[in-house]
Amino acid sequence: MNRLLFLLAMLCTLGANAQTDLDAFRYSQYSLTGTARFTSMGGAFTAVGGDFSSLSQNPAGMAIYRRSELTFTPSIYAGKTSSTFLGNTADDSRYNFNIANVGFVFTQPLTKNDEGEGWKSWNFGIGLNRINNFHSRSFYEGFNLDNSFTDYLAQQAQGVGYENLDGYYEYLGYYTYLINPDSLNNYTSAVPFGHVTQRRSSEQRGAITETAFSVSGNYSNKLFLGATLGFNSLRYTEESTYEELDEQNLVDSLKQFQFDQSLTTRGVGVNLKFGMIYWINEYVRFGAAVHTPTWYNMNDSYQNTMQSRFDGGYTARKQSPSGTFDYYMTTPFRAMGGLAFVFNQYGLVSADYEFNDISTARISATGFSFADVNNEIRRKYTATNTVRIGTEWRINNFTIRAGGGLTSSPMNSKYAVSGADFSQKSLTAGFGVRDKNVFLDFGYAYTETKGYLQPYTLNFLEVAGVRETMVRSNFTMTFGVKF
Repeated sequence: MNRLLFLLAMLCTLGANAQTDLDAFRYSQYSLTGTARFTSMGGAFTAVGGDFSSLSQNPAGMAIYRRSELTFTPSIYAGKTSSTFLGNTADDSRYNFNIANVGFVFTQPLTKNDEGEGWKSWNFGIGLNRINNFHSRSFYEGFNLDNSFTDYLAQQAQGVGYENLDGYYEYLGYYTYLINPDSLNNYTSAVPFGHVTQRRSSEQRGAITETAFSVSGNYSNKLFLGATLGFNSLRYTEESTYEELDEQNLVDSLKQFQFDQSLTTRGVGVNLKFGMIYWINEYVRFGAAVHTPTWYNMNDSYQNTMQSRFDGGYTARKQSPSGTFDYYMTTPFRAMGGLAFVFNQYGLVSADYEFNDISTARISATGFSFADVNNEIRRKYTATNTVRIGTEWRINNFTIRAGGGLTSSPMNSKYAVSGADFSQKSLTAGFGVRDKNVFLDFGYAYTETKGYLQPYTLNFLEVAGVRETMVRSNFTMTFGVKF
């Protein structure tokens, strides 16, 4: 069961003041969001183009534009997490209204003659695309017969004088009498035999938004080339409360303790994207794009609080200092390719493949070594393979769309948990109305991921884990004007 000891959520043992492999995992993934047309076709746009979301996927798609365009996309996001722990299942949800996209594409024709070879037009685009959404809320609860988080604190504190204990974890447990030392700094737990109710609630907020500057060109109405300079703005907040309660009066003295954690991460990053689309003939199109790593400057601010309550009404409380830490993160290189089959003005079918190797993400800091964390990233994660499909069909000015996708597990097989390996599936649908100068599109995307986490780890002992099913629903509406 040692393979289950990886942690893939903001866990108590990692804490709000540690940069871990989880950070690389979280910030190296992308949500299915953007314009309503892009979303409702499952994001299968590598060979399609002609949509503002192309700036953040395949910038060559901007060269498909024949006229200038302005788009605006509000979105409603709903996230539901079902958690199963020690035989109990609990659900929690979070909703969020956001702006998924706002953008402008300027098209400059270079010739009045659409026939023959040569450069036909160039395009410049600028705007915002939301590329990841972190909003979620979760809760789990169960009765643990075997162990306690206080066992973890005692193991971590062994052999260390109280004055040198970690001020964000073990010292909080020491101050609130959850662990107690003898003269040789051997610590014992206040809950040595389990038999406590354990529960944890957490809430995550934030997003990654990309400001994109793109340029593209149309050569002979056959070859379309493009490049995007992206500036990412990252914000992530997590607040969690972990509790243990002696509801059945089976623990000596201790009645309850509560561990609160707060983390806020902010970051700015930069990346480049290059892409091409080639029209093999009037029915078949091929597209490809590469994304450089995103280079982030990051800052974490954090604080933890421990409270305990004992028989007789005695209570203790200790808060850690407010901490802050600056560091750097590099997310993986990405590559994608796609085919689209176009049936004149009636519709199209498209398919994409994307490669994203999370094991190549890296964390660093001035004057601090992250060798152990980066080795964990190499060991735990692997390349993901994503397949997306999408279709669009037109009846006069009315368009219907559908799509879907599958992403393989990002976990190395040695660490993956069967049925909870963080693989992902999505289903999408939508419709739109367009005339010569104005369009209005609606899209819906359903994404499901099944994962696994542990509240803490213990040496040589198995700790019960939590299986989570995370469902994200995204409703988008895009209003656009062509001129």
